[in-house]
Amino acid sequence: MVGEGRKLKAVIAGGSIAGISTAHALILAGWDVLILEKTTSPPTGSPTGAGLGLNPLSQQIIQSWISKPPQFLHNSTFPLTIDQNEATDSEKKVNRTLIRDESFNFRAAHWADLHGILYNALPEEVFLWGHLFISYHVANEKGSVIIKAKVLQTGEIIEIVGDLLVAADGCLSSIRQKYLPDFKLRYSGYCAWRGVLDFSEIEDSETITGIKKAYPDLGKCLYFDLASGTHSVFYELLNKKLNWIWYVNQPEPEVKGTSVTTKVTSDMIQKMHKEAEKVWIPELAKVMKETKEPFLNFIYDSDPLEKIFYDNVVFVGDAAHPTTPHCLRSTNMSLLDASVLGKCIEKWGAEKLGSALEEYQFIRLPVTSKQVLHARRLGRIKQGLVLPDRDPFDPKSARQEDCQELLQRNTPFFNDGPL
Repeated sequence: MVGEGRKLKAVIAGGSIAGISTAHALILAGWDVLILEKTTSPPTGSPTGAGLGLNPLSQQIIQSWISKPPQFLHNSTFPLTIDQNEATDSEKKVNRTLIRDESFNFRAAHWADLHGILYNALPEEVFLWGHLFISYHVANEKGSVIIKAKVLQTGEIIEIVGDLLVAADGCLSSIRQKYLPDFKLRYSGYCAWRGVLDFSEIEDSETITGIKKAYPDLGKCLYFDLASGTHSVFYELLNKKLNWIWYVNQPEPEVKGTSVTTKVTSDMIQKMHKEAEKVWIPELAKVMKETKEPFLNFIYDSDPLEKIFYDNVVFVGDAAHPTTPHCLRSTNMSLLDASVLGKCIEKWGAEKLGSALEEYQFIRLPVTSKQVLHARRLGRIKQGLVLPDRDPFDPKSARQEDCQELLQRNTPFFNDGPL
């Protein structure tokens, strides 16, 4: 039983967007919060990392957490008002528009920028940097969770007692694995080269003038270029940055450690540059070539889980619903997970945590399950892969009716979701 007047404590494993968002939501619900994060300090906005898109509901949720004027988030992100899919002719090196939606209403942000906005709005003592989550067990007779973590600087093992453990430890979640020992991620059939080009010091270069001419709506458009058996994503971020992703079909690699991102060698990068010159128009290939420190993601998702909480342990973000990135869902799902969890816990109160977690699961599972499966389908269409109910998509011969499925707005719960 919870002692009268005692604030409940949540321990969050993982300090990425899902974890930091959950901290905001639970603090608003009146809880004490600790975040265990294995990295030793906040991200500093390095050129590596990814761009992301925020839908209107996510923007509202962030705004409710950060206690800043409405224009703050607006000024910290970039508009994405157009969703445009193009066919690339790899021989002639030209693009033609397949389908275009001018009512897109997202904002683009760099991952590190969004993390910084959320981090700076939290009390400093919430974060335990350089703390590696090791294990936990649920003390049922006390209704508490006992967590062990390693302080990386000293090697000391510490013990923390909380009322709730939040698994925000990503798609390879070790916490989820304890409850689902046979769980395996599903490899999509392709990987993604990613990069962010900072063009603040080369604004007048041939590369930048060329790319702006080839993509005239940069600064407000989410571009998808589709070639035979591959596609790329391209859009501008705040502070003169260009974000690009290139999906490449390949056999499943051997994933080592706890990341689906791998270090790349200079030989791998050079090979990627040569292939880019063969596939994409020269302007896009040049941007890829001039990007420092491109990196490689292996793209996984999973069939929807049947449960996203057990005992006093709840999953949020990619731990709850590993997804492919094709519907700009991962960040938006994480933000909404956090918001709904916080509202459910606040509604049911300290004595009915189990009921709060049941309602969180009841609200979120149907939404995220549909979104994961839709993102999977969209990725396979754009990569020209086999689907049971349609021929592989060929951008060269695609008719207008074939292109309707390419639009982002077909995603279930595209701009909203039950709170």
